[in-house]
Amino acid sequence: MAVPQVRGTGEPFRSSLMGFLDGNSEVLESLVNEMYARGLSTRDVEDAFRDATGELLISKSAVSEITDRLWEDYQAFITRDLSDVQVEYLFVDAVFESLRRHGAKEALLVGWAIAADGNKHLLHLAVGNKESEACWTEFFRSLLNRGLRLPTTITSDGAPGLVKAIQVCFPASIRIRCWFHRLANIRAKLPDEAAAEVMAHVYAVRDAPTLDAARAAADRLIAGYERTFPAAVACFADDLDALLGIHRVPVRHRIRVRTTNLAERSFVEERRRTKVIGRFSNERSAMKLVFATMIRAADRWCRVSITDLERHQLRLLRAELGLDPPPADTDSRKTSRRKGVAA
Repeated sequence: MAVPQVRGTGEPFRSSLMGFLDGNSEVLESLVNEMYARGLSTRDVEDAFRDATGELLISKSAVSEITDRLWEDYQAFITRDLSDVQVEYLFVDAVFESLRRHGAKEALLVGWAIAADGNKHLLHLAVGNKESEACWTEFFRSLLNRGLRLPTTITSDGAPGLVKAIQVCFPASIRIRCWFHRLANIRAKLPDEAAAEVMAHVYAVRDAPTLDAARAAADRLIAGYERTFPAAVACFADDLDALLGIHRVPVRHRIRVRTTNLAERSFVEERRRTKVIGRFSNERSAMKLVFATMIRAADRWCRVSITDLERHQLRLLRAELGLDPPPADTDSRKTSRRKGVAA
C-alpha cells in the first residue's frame, strides 16, 4: 500500500481518524456493526480499518467477535415483551434465503405492525423452513405469548398455510388479502387489448367509498366478464371477502392496510446486503445479518397519522369484532337511551 508523504517533516504520516478510533472502542464497535449490517464482509471491514502504513486497527477475528453481539441483539429482540405495543394493523410475509452452506432456501417469517399511536413496529423475525401452517402458527403464538394484543386486521398474501394459521390464531380479526399480489395475478390472466378495461373495474372495487359500494362493483365485474375472461374473474373472486376487508377500516387507512409492501421494501434492503454472500455458512450468521438489516430499515419507517375520530372508529370496530369491550361513551349513550324509554 502506498503511504502518503508529508513534506517538511521527518515524522511519518499518521491518520488522526485511526488514532481516534484506536482509543474509542465503543465508537469502533458501532462502526463495525453498521458496516457489517450494510453488507460488508468481515474481511471488508478488516480492510476498511487498515491505516496508511498497512497496519490493522482491528483483525478479522475481532470483527467476528463484535458482530456476534448482533446475535445477542436478535435473541433479545425475539423474546422481548410486546404488551406495550397497541397493535391495530398486523402484516405478515416471508422471504426465502439460503441459510446454510449446503442447504436449500428457507423461509424467514416476518411480522410488523401499525400501532394505535401511528408508530410502525417490526415485531418478529423467525426461521420457518417453509410457509406451512405449523410454522406460521408457532410464529403467531410467539407473538401472543409475549403479550401482543389481538390486531384489528391482518394483511397477508394467499399462502394456504399462512391463511389457515391466521384463522386459527386470530379468528376474530379481519383478514385482508394483499391487493398488490392479487392485482398482478389478475393482470397476468388478461389479454393486453382488454387489460385496461377490466383492470379499471378491479380498481373500482378496491377504491370504492364503502363496503356496500365495493360489493356492488364486484358483482358488476363478475357478471360482466366471467364468460369472456373466466380465469381472471375466478382469480378476482377467490377469497373476495378478504380483499374487501379493507373497506371496514377508516378511509385514510385503507391504502396502508391493503398491501404488504412495507415488508417488501425491507426485503429489497435485505437482499441487497445478502446477495453478495450467496449462501451463508450457517443459520446464526444469516440471522445476524438479516436482523441487523431489517431492524435498521424499520428504524426509518415513518409514523402514520391517526386522528381522534379514526381512533374512535377503530374502537367501535374492535368492539363489533369482539376484540375489545364497547367504548365507555357508547355504553353511557345506550344507558341514557334506555332510561329515556323507561321514563
